[in-house]
Amino acid sequence: MTAQPPHFYDFSLEPHFATTMQGPVAAMWQQREEGKFTGVDQRQIGWLGLTGHNSDKVIVVINGRIESYWKYQEVFYDLVRQGYDVFAIDHRGQGVSERIANDTELGHVEEFDHYVEDFTTFMNDVVLPRGYQQHFMLAHSMGGTVGSLYLEQHPQVFTNAVLSAPMHGINLTQWMKPIASPLARVVEQLQRQPDYAPGQVPYYPKPFADNKLSQSEIRYQWFRELYEQKPELKIGGPSARWVWQGMAAAKRCVQHAYQIQVPVLLLQGSDDTIVDNSAHDVFHRAINQAGGQCEIKVIHGARHELLFEQDKFRTPVLAAALNHFKKAETIQE
Repeated sequence: MTAQPPHFYDFSLEPHFATTMQGPVAAMWQQREEGKFTGVDQRQIGWLGLTGHNSDKVIVVINGRIESYWKYQEVFYDLVRQGYDVFAIDHRGQGVSERIANDTELGHVEEFDHYVEDFTTFMNDVVLPRGYQQHFMLAHSMGGTVGSLYLEQHPQVFTNAVLSAPMHGINLTQWMKPIASPLARVVEQLQRQPDYAPGQVPYYPKPFADNKLSQSEIRYQWFRELYEQKPELKIGGPSARWVWQGMAAAKRCVQHAYQIQVPVLLLQGSDDTIVDNSAHDVFHRAINQAGGQCEIKVIHGARHELLFEQDKFRTPVLAAALNHFKKAETIQE
């Protein structure tokens, strides 16, 4: 048995987006399982499960900064239609999980490792007890940072992993790179309580024409409307502490990449202005030089949110991810 070619997959498409979301996606969403567990510092962390599709294979989705699993309904629909159970987590301080700062729209974390520790608890207490034979990771942006650190620390849990535009570095101008982290530390020390990093503000629904995330207007507008319907999901800019914590964690991902033992597919948007694509090359090289397997697939013309892009970008992204998972299934068979 060989992995199926990309055209084998039947994904949700933009011309039918409204009908798909209001029909089969809404029906799937009614069958979701939701729960909470206690994470670091007794914070309540929310999770979702879509089960009953496969008792042997599960895809665990780790979303990015400011995101929630509520945003991923179309993605989940495409995954369960391919015969996978799906689980997802909302990071502390965002989504349906408990906030860390008094300002509920501030993207804040005390220690970046808390994200990883929460995810470890999620795997140990929620996902692994279900008894799946194969566990696949699909992690996006900041979720890719969390996922990379988890893979480095727990090399035997996942069968393989797909990292979508992982935050292995933040895209900064050359002159800002050496001073961004020290500047954020100084700003944090001057703040009496957690507050926004310089230039950052509370949640603001940036118009589609000005956004750097996606070129799919229908998907972008749906996500913004979702946050208006569920304002508790809104998260704005990061805190000064999050900035230097995030930069340090991204650097650790690359430094310890040699510890990753499972096959990794790294998906990169050529027009991504959010993360530092050059850091992906260093990450990729470190894994392969240590005897591991890491492949980079560049989606030419795509922006940061590969899973929410126009069909011409999103379809090959999902096809590549599923082909990567199916390679592992073929090997096991």
